This record gives sequence, structure tokens and C-alpha cells, in this order.
Amino acid sequence: MSSQRPERVQEAIRQEISKIVQNEMKDPRLGFLTITGVEISRDLRHAKVFFSTLGEMKEKRLALKGLVSARGFIRGLVGDRVKMRYVPQLEFKIDEALDRGHAIDDILNKIKKERKDEKGD
Repeated sequence: MSSQRPERVQEAIRQEISKIVQNEMKDPRLGFLTITGVEISRDLRHAKVFFSTLGEMKEKRLALKGLVSARGFIRGLVGDRVKMRYVPQLEFKIDEALDRGHAIDDILNKIKKERKDEKGD
């Protein structure tokens, strides 16, 4: 198997799921949702789909429930659109990277402000 194949498959699945969520799903729990990445197993049979959405953890959990309830629908459409021998089982995960990034930014800004205050004294 080519070393680039898993990356190409991951990107194709990410793009298709993004299109499906944006254009074909009407679930109000999804809100403004972005598919941020896909990690696929070596055998291409399991895929972790990471997503991010605006709002607090409550809204993120609701979005996760919406995606999980539509997993079969999404998987079916991915199977129709991405030509593969086996369509991977989809597992949805909340992408917490953005939240961690915001927390790091907040800490850095706080440190910067404290240093500025120390120099000002």
C-alpha cells in the first residue's frame, strides 16, 4: 500500500463528511459544525472523525449525539461517494485542540500582562 494512500483517503472522507453535514443534514443539534480531521486505521476499516463547533461543552455534546445518531446515514453517503472496497466504521470525537489553543493563548496573554504590570511598577 502506498504511504500516501491513508492520507488521501482521510482527506477524501473529511471532505465528503463536511459536505454531507453542511448540505444534507438538517439536525438543529449540529449548529455551526466543522469537520477538522479524520484518522483512519491502517486497514482502512475504522475512522475517527474529529469535529469542532461553537459553544460550550453542552452544545458540543449535543452535536456529538446528532452525529452519532446519523452515523449510518453519513456512512452510506460516504460509501456512495468515496470509492473504497470497505467503507470505514465512523467514530465521532470532539476536537479539543481549538479549546486547548484558546487556553494557551489566555495563559500567554495573562503572563504578558503581568510582565507589563511588573515593568510599569
